[in-house]
Amino acid sequence: MKRNPYVQNTEQQTHEMLSTVGVASIEELFREQVPAELLQGATFQLPPPLHEMDLLREVRSIASQNTTLRQALSFLGGGIYEHFIPAALEPIVNRSEFVTSYTPYHPEASQGTLQVFFEYQTLMARLFQMDVSNASLYDGASALGEAVLLAIGVKPDRREIVIPETLHPHYRELVTTYLRWFDVEVRVVPMDHGRTSLAAVDAMCSERTAAVVVQQPNYLGCLEEVFEISRIAKGSGAMLIAVADPISLGLLAPPGAYDADVAVGEGQPLGMRPAFGGETLGIFTCRNEYVRRMPGRLVGLTTDRQGRRGYVLTLQTREQHIRREKATSNICTNHAHNALRATVYLALLGPQGLRWVARRCARNLNYFRTLLRNVSPSAEAFPDVPCFKEVVVRTKIPAREVVKQLASRNIFAGVALDHLGEHFQYDLLIAVTELRTDPEIERFVAALQEFV
Repeated sequence: MKRNPYVQNTEQQTHEMLSTVGVASIEELFREQVPAELLQGATFQLPPPLHEMDLLREVRSIASQNTTLRQALSFLGGGIYEHFIPAALEPIVNRSEFVTSYTPYHPEASQGTLQVFFEYQTLMARLFQMDVSNASLYDGASALGEAVLLAIGVKPDRREIVIPETLHPHYRELVTTYLRWFDVEVRVVPMDHGRTSLAAVDAMCSERTAAVVVQQPNYLGCLEEVFEISRIAKGSGAMLIAVADPISLGLLAPPGAYDADVAVGEGQPLGMRPAFGGETLGIFTCRNEYVRRMPGRLVGLTTDRQGRRGYVLTLQTREQHIRREKATSNICTNHAHNALRATVYLALLGPQGLRWVARRCARNLNYFRTLLRNVSPSAEAFPDVPCFKEVVVRTKIPAREVVKQLASRNIFAGVALDHLGEHFQYDLLIAVTELRTDPEIERFVAALQEFV
């Protein structure tokens, strides 16, 4: 491998590092880590270089092949949603002092950024009805992973985590990955007609259970019996970790109401666009007693010697700062600008606005379900279960084919659930947010009619 002029390791240093890990060369290191089929023909066959004018023309030509949300009618969900974004949000969050601001290590020069984080924490703690929030993480999945690690630290003698089959599959995979090298068993609770089986939760909880995870609403859009799951978890001495959709909290009981110890969520619905799986924001809240185990950083409010209000970073229990090897987490950054977007979004809506969005989502989904039942009474996979924002529809042909056919008509029909297993290949997860109008819902149901 050719020497990279931007990497300043000497040949002796490189040799010492390779010897430490037990390989003779960097190429050998790559061969051990990267599957052979990915290494074959790995060189890029790029066309000759272009000057700027032709390059822009080429890129625009490629981009024009995309179908955007402005051109299509979208019922996509599965964790990333299209919600209305107030027009005032973009001018505020794109101010230069927000876009160019860096990590606020020096509070005397970062009061504006620190205040935003403080307001964000306040809003999240109030929204989730929890004692404290950190200043954000990467996404909802990583927030859940950190919550599980916190539970293991709080209850080191308990070596089991109970998670539901109805949990978002990406979240499930991440928890399994986080715990891969821990002596901790992940037990998966089977679903019962779209919801977590209470009998199975009761049977799995024991003196070995560190925490029980519940998602509300769950990945299939169904509302879980969270108060009963909380009772079972607490009865066994386990912690309760709740994963909640922040928009749903304008209508549904917040995690604090059903005694969650840690509550996390994906903040993307709060003023962020659905762009190829992002933008994302990891919400992490917990009870006061766990604040010193919370990952990431916390912004506090204080006064200086003149009695003036000031904001400072505090309780930074992370490896990047003084905690070093005693850190509770190796998370050392956050999605600061997305946390700003969430803060501005909630401030613009206020409690009444958020309640309106949640109610409108519930109303639109109910209208969709009513129309669908008139077309096909057996179309829904779980017709008797209350849902929020999403519902599973059973199709006559594989759901992935339905998605493909309707995409050709500029309708994004939803998420095919065949990734959950073979018995889900005829199931389509459909999201209906406050953005959808009655005529749009009627058009979609008419298009679905031949497939259900």
